[in-house]
Amino acid sequence: MSRVAELSLDPALARRIRFVGLDVDGVLTDGGIYLGDADGARLEFKRYDIQDGLGIHFLRDAGIRVGIVTGRVSESVRLRARELEVDDLAQDPQAQKFPALVRMLERHGLSFADAAFVGDDFPDLAVLRAVGLPVAVGNAAPEVARECAVRLTRHGGRGAVREFAELLLKARGEWDDVVERYVRARTPRGAEVAS
Repeated sequence: MSRVAELSLDPALARRIRFVGLDVDGVLTDGGIYLGDADGARLEFKRYDIQDGLGIHFLRDAGIRVGIVTGRVSESVRLRARELEVDDLAQDPQAQKFPALVRMLERHGLSFADAAFVGDDFPDLAVLRAVGLPVAVGNAAPEVARECAVRLTRHGGRGAVREFAELLLKARGEWDDVVERYVRARTPRGAEVAS
């Protein structure tokens, strides 16, 4: 039995969600940051989970907008957001995530009730308290997890976003279709399937 099968989500609530916001450090990554210097230039590296990226692709394929909201400014995040073709990116060095999410929702004509947000720590709390579907990664701070309707089993940077994408899309009845479209798009025409 998959770990996702242990979690459940009300189908009506799942169908209401039209926007998924994601924190970066501790959600899209494990929270670790590699800092360095090369010839006086500051370098920052983060590790991202490939399965999380595919989960984001599946959300977008299902017509759900995805935004990244982070309290740090990082070239790594800008590159990953562009690679994933997310709809919105906000990097705020003061960790003012709430106003950034308000701007994203307004841009798309959506309300907080139409949004889910995946977070892990105190900078996410104001947003988590406002959205229609607050979600905590498996290793979220206990105070944050208590505020969330969904508590994932997977940790940040270790497949938590993919777990949520699967949970949401299954509750909406869209998971199988999204997966099949993905596989079909990568199957050469005329290729035979072994039986």
